[in-house]
Amino acid sequence: MYEKSNGDQNRKSQEQEASPKNDRIFWTLPNYLTVENAAHVSPLTTGGKFKLTAKDSFDPVEIPYISLLAAISQAQNSEPTYGQGAAGYGKRYGTAFADNTIGNFMTEAIFPSMLRQDPRYFQLGKGGFWRRTVYAFSRLVVTRTDSGLSQFNYSEIAGNGIGAGIASSYHPAQDRSFSKTMSIWGTQIMWDGVANEMKEFWPDIHHWLRRNK
Repeated sequence: MYEKSNGDQNRKSQEQEASPKNDRIFWTLPNYLTVENAAHVSPLTTGGKFKLTAKDSFDPVEIPYISLLAAISQAQNSEPTYGQGAAGYGKRYGTAFADNTIGNFMTEAIFPSMLRQDPRYFQLGKGGFWRRTVYAFSRLVVTRTDSGLSQFNYSEIAGNGIGAGIASSYHPAQDRSFSKTMSIWGTQIMWDGVANEMKEFWPDIHHWLRRNK
C-alpha cells in the first residue's frame, strides 16, 4: 500500500512539473507554455501538448485580443470585400480567430507531436541582457526535443508555413497570393519572437515589481 501511494505521489509530482504554472505575462496574457526551471521538467505527452495549446488558444483574454486585431483590420479596411459595419467586422473577427488558433495548434501541438518536439519555451534566466535577448530569438530556429536534445525548430518554421497556407484558403480570393501567404508566415514568426522575449524577461519583471511594492 505504501509503495503504491509513493508511486502515485511521484507521478503527480512529475505531472505538476510538466505543466507550467499560469503566471500571466503582465497579469493578462496566458503563459502556459513557459518553463523557468528546465532541469526538473518532464516531457509532455501528445495529450499534454494539445491540452496546453487549447488552454492557450481559448483563454478568455483571447476574446479582447482578437477583437482588437479585427478592429484594426476594419479601420484599415483590409480585405475590402468584407465590407464595413457589423457584418464586415464579424468576418474579420472570424478570420483573425481562425488564423490565431490554427497557427497555435500547428506550432504547439500538431507538429510538436508528429516530430516529438517540445513546444514550451525554456527560459534561460541567467546571463546579460543581450545574451538572453539573442537566446530568446534563437528559440525560433532551435528547440528542445521530447528527449531533451536541441534540434532545428521545424514546428515553428514549418508549422507557421502550413498555417499560413491554410489561412489562404479561407481569406478572400484576391488575397490568396504567394506574397500574402509569406506575409502571414513572416508576421506570425515575428510575433512569436516578441512573445519569446516577453516569456524570457517577464519573470524578472514580475519579481522586481513584487520586491518593490
